[in-house]
Amino acid sequence: MALDPQIRINLDRSVVLLVEHNSQALEALNAMFRGFGVRKQFKCGSGSEAMHYVKTQELDLIVTDASMPDMDGYDFIRWLRREAPEHARFTPVILLTGHAARSMVEKSRDSGANFVVARPFTPEVLLQRIFWVAKDERQMVVAENYVGPDRRFKNLGPPLGMKGRRKDDLSAHVGMATDPNLDQSDIDMLLKPTRVQL
Repeated sequence: MALDPQIRINLDRSVVLLVEHNSQALEALNAMFRGFGVRKQFKCGSGSEAMHYVKTQELDLIVTDASMPDMDGYDFIRWLRREAPEHARFTPVILLTGHAARSMVEKSRDSGANFVVARPFTPEVLLQRIFWVAKDERQMVVAENYVGPDRRFKNLGPPLGMKGRRKDDLSAHVGMATDPNLDQSDIDMLLKPTRVQL
């Protein structure tokens, strides 16, 4: 999927935390974000160092590797969502992984990541995911076993016959019609453009 040339997002004032234990991969990420226009970046090579930045800096985005020696990306995200300072808990997170098996993607989702990007990736793919995260309107969920973005992407409500867990869940049951059905000519007239006299 190519980037839409009409999309304009200014990353100039964004503050990004890059967490990657491989120094060459960290420099490559740094160069990509500079190319995206991000001026302020914090680079670190471990989960414990990343925790320090989360506690002391206002961040707009965190990009973290899934596998790190001291604390893997999944544990770091779980810490972020549950134990980090209040102002930082819902910072968007993109998790980078070299293993995009279904089980790993589910583990990423369940830890509270906003998006998973599989290696190797191009700058265009990463930028697409950043745009996606910037436009994401999912609410954050705080539950006993999960903290992070709502894992449902469509507001279809609960399955038929089941009570929803949220007050704004819509029922999937449509019910009986209250007015007679329109015939095709009535539908066509509703959709037909008409000239307005001024």
